[in-house]
Amino acid sequence: SGQPAVVLTGGEPLIYAAIDQLCDQLQRRGHHLTIETAGTIYRPLACDLISISPKLSSSAPPPDAGSWHTAHQARRERLDVVRQLISDHPYQLKFVIDTPADTDEVLQYLQRLGGDIDLGRVLLMPQGIRPDELEKRGQWLEPWCATHGMRFCPRAHIQWFGNRRGT
Repeated sequence: SGQPAVVLTGGEPLIYAAIDQLCDQLQRRGHHLTIETAGTIYRPLACDLISISPKLSSSAPPPDAGSWHTAHQARRERLDVVRQLISDHPYQLKFVIDTPADTDEVLQYLQRLGGDIDLGRVLLMPQGIRPDELEKRGQWLEPWCATHGMRFCPRAHIQWFGNRRGT
């Protein structure tokens, strides 16, 4: 499109109260703005794409992490927030997949979310920080995505550059 692209990511960029002002300024300057969020906080703001990455149960810290595990599980799913974000913006839903059980959880999540979700806007990416891990998961995940009308999202930056900052 020729517009300079800006992606606001985190942690969680929606925790900042002034993000709406930043978004307004970036759009006024002609930037194509994507916001990456876990979908647990709602703020009315302007953007060109909201990239929502709901956390699956496999993302939780181990149970022996005590209160951190409990808090994560209690806060990781906010269907009301995700519905509002989808209603307000062009969107994509992006899930990190470790095992086939995660794909079952994605299907259950989408069912609970309800509404008219465009499965072509649902991206599944393999979990992993090494190319061999990504390739192994991709071998079963890519055909699963095709069967279910969702998009496979390889982690090409890891394939190309390894798991390091700045890529």
